[in-house]
Amino acid sequence: MSAGGAPSPVRAFRQALLWPLRLVPVPGSRLPPWEVLRQIGAGSPWAEVVDEYTGDREGFHERHYQEFVSFLPYVQRFLYGEGRSRRRPGEAAGSPMRVFRRSDLKRVRIVPQPGDEAMVLDIVHCDLYFFFDVDLVLLNVEVSSSELSLAQVQELLYRFGRAYPGGWDAEGRALHCLDHVEWMAADGHVLAQSDAQDSGAFLAHVCEHRAPRIAAHWAFLLRPLVADHSAEAGLLRYRQIEYYRMPVMGYLAVDDPRALTGADFVQLAQAAGREAGPASLSMPPGFEERHCYDRFWAPEGLAPNTRYLCNGHSLIVVGAAGSEFFTCRLRGVLAQFRHQHFMLFLIAHFHKAALLMFSDRLVEALMDLDVRSPTSVRRFKRAIRWSFEAFLRFTHRYWFHEISEQAHVKALWHLCASHLGLDPLYAEVKERIHDMNSYLDADSLRRQANTVVRLTVVTIFGLIGTVTTGFLGMNLVAEADAPRWEKLLYFLLVFVPTIALTFYTIVKSKGLSDFLDALSDEKLGVREKFRALVAVWRRPVE
Repeated sequence: MSAGGAPSPVRAFRQALLWPLRLVPVPGSRLPPWEVLRQIGAGSPWAEVVDEYTGDREGFHERHYQEFVSFLPYVQRFLYGEGRSRRRPGEAAGSPMRVFRRSDLKRVRIVPQPGDEAMVLDIVHCDLYFFFDVDLVLLNVEVSSSELSLAQVQELLYRFGRAYPGGWDAEGRALHCLDHVEWMAADGHVLAQSDAQDSGAFLAHVCEHRAPRIAAHWAFLLRPLVADHSAEAGLLRYRQIEYYRMPVMGYLAVDDPRALTGADFVQLAQAAGREAGPASLSMPPGFEERHCYDRFWAPEGLAPNTRYLCNGHSLIVVGAAGSEFFTCRLRGVLAQFRHQHFMLFLIAHFHKAALLMFSDRLVEALMDLDVRSPTSVRRFKRAIRWSFEAFLRFTHRYWFHEISEQAHVKALWHLCASHLGLDPLYAEVKERIHDMNSYLDADSLRRQANTVVRLTVVTIFGLIGTVTTGFLGMNLVAEADAPRWEKLLYFLLVFVPTIALTFYTIVKSKGLSDFLDALSDEKLGVREKFRALVAVWRRPVE
């Protein structure tokens, strides 16, 4: 605590938002979404990032090396690819992850609540992450500032990452989100601003589309990607897949981390704003065991009194501003926060978003199914088969139980994965997809069995005529020496009724099959067998 009894200021602050979105496939296009975005060219503010691993050697620093060696080999292949040569479009050795960045945004002006002082934060970077063979995109926005109060930081963690307002109070002020946001260029020009107070636009959109309306400043940030339910034209369209509150990472450097109270740590771990109130957020029993990683929560070491807080939705690190290692952006905790810790947070939320996407597609396939329409049934089968194949590819390419053997990376990964419930969610989605696929296999076997039954019935009844007319090579009509036209006439006179009789037998094959079953049952009398024969021509009861 400071001399005046107030919490000491946050000397350095970083906040990283990660927003998973589902991409709607482009109709009639076989190109992956990043290729579509690349081909837009000058009409898009996004440019593909040639990362430090495939760019010039001068851009590759020790922090990038430490990030690389933090992960296990199969995770390295996912994040960085196989080859180290410069990536080319469609190159097989490249990473299955593609990154695009926009550089026109430099600062953001924020007013947390009405009457609050405006804050201007620097935008460190704004990226889009695409993944091969998975229709997802993750928006990443990282901002930084310094000399903020703890209350301001709590408000930013709580309110900044909101895709749209959660509601409005009696005076028409937006709830839970920032009161006002402005994206600014390098010269201070305002490029876009929020419209959270325009409740009528949000209400009308939900009433018409049964889908939420994305706030104006976030919609601007994603363009040329547009919301799927929006009236805007766009080749790349997205849908919300998770809760409207974006997953968040936070880095806080304070004078004395030990001066923070238990309620402060609870608020930070939950990314709760000042509305929650410290009194209502006293540290519950078992909080530190479930939400804190305290290996470095000690007065000695390179980064003394460093505490990590995680609830799945958020990952926060708090440490001493006076520690050179904690604030070092090349080798210290800040570098780890922006590299290793960000990557494990990204992988965890990518896993969750992908599993939710597979679940959504199963629901959509069932909603579009009309068992009375053969076209709908075929479309349903293709959708389920595609989901099963895509899930297998996701499992073998992207699904990891362990990503690192470094103690702190491994521990933070397990904290994120356990709070997000990744393993139970994976098991549930896997079971649903296998159930759907098993249903299709059983349905195919049933159809094959019915076909075999029909063919058997046709063969049995056809056998009667074949044996009768072919007994001892008997010819009912001896016209071997007749003219060709007469032979053709006899052929047609026999061929056409035979085709009609065969088709009629197929139509009645189910009833005839039941009659054959009754005929072979020695327990049934002649009367019951005759009734089974008559039932062949009865209309089925609906």
